[in-house]
Amino acid sequence: MNGTPEPAQQQRTKPPLSEAAKASLARTHSLFRMFVVSVLGGFFVYQLDVNYLWLTAFLTAASLVLGVVLLVRAARLRESKLVLIGTIAGLVVTAILMLLILVTALFFEPVRDYQACLARALTDQARSVCRVQLEDSLPARIP
Repeated sequence: MNGTPEPAQQQRTKPPLSEAAKASLARTHSLFRMFVVSVLGGFFVYQLDVNYLWLTAFLTAASLVLGVVLLVRAARLRESKLVLIGTIAGLVVTAILMLLILVTALFFEPVRDYQACLARALTDQARSVCRVQLEDSLPARIP
């Protein structure tokens, strides 16, 4: 019934990369690593202290530039889909971080006071007092 096994299908193998292609791929991966570090660095510096907003803005601008360069490389050279997907996800985080930086810059004093209040708050009640103070210091909603 099952007398003769079917011949195994030949696996498709990619031709070996040239030295230029290897160098290009290495450069793309290096740019991607720098991009990830700048996105994560901007996010964590913002979490650290609002007084370092200038450093967060610098890292976010660097990540935006690196992200655009990576998108162009990924679209033009079609080297790695993982790099393309990671770059798009990182650019989404960068856009959100840019909006966060803009809002924080507009309301720098209340946010700085809120962060200082939270650093001193030891209980949940103290944290809620800090939140109420922040809400009172921000402009009222427009009807």
